[in-house]
Amino acid sequence: MTAAARRIQGEPRSKRSLRIWLRLLSCSTLIEQQVRGRLRDDFGITLPQFDVLAELDAAGEAQTMSALSRRLMVSNGNVTGVIDRLERAGLVARRPSADDRRVHYIALTTRGRRRFATMAEAHEQWIDALLGQLGDAETLARLLEETKRHLRTQITRSQDA
Repeated sequence: MTAAARRIQGEPRSKRSLRIWLRLLSCSTLIEQQVRGRLRDDFGITLPQFDVLAELDAAGEAQTMSALSRRLMVSNGNVTGVIDRLERAGLVARRPSADDRRVHYIALTTRGRRRFATMAEAHEQWIDALLGQLGDAETLARLLEETKRHLRTQITRSQDA
């Protein structure tokens, strides 16, 4: 057992919870900083732009601005600026809804689909370089999935109360 694990073991639950949260946050921040820098340096794109491209690619079809906002958990205003920049770069196209002139659909262009495929492959390699050598990755993945389920349950309970 590591010194850090022994230190956590003897602490009150609230202190352990806080320490775990800080470790998760610091790991997330370190990875995010690396990804942001690589996207900027290698592709001239921001992480929010990459996230929009990833959502559009995963959806496999055009999405409304509102749907993108919900899936990315950001405001419509935030998505609008990102879409504007992606559209100027020729990576996405906007088309109005035939039924509602307030609604626009966003889709990857052919160029956007090709560029995203290249970015996604590089992104996977970067993440693998950062995490691929972790020992017992299956256990870590299982624990993180349990953590996510637990958090969603706790959040739902607190919202229902």
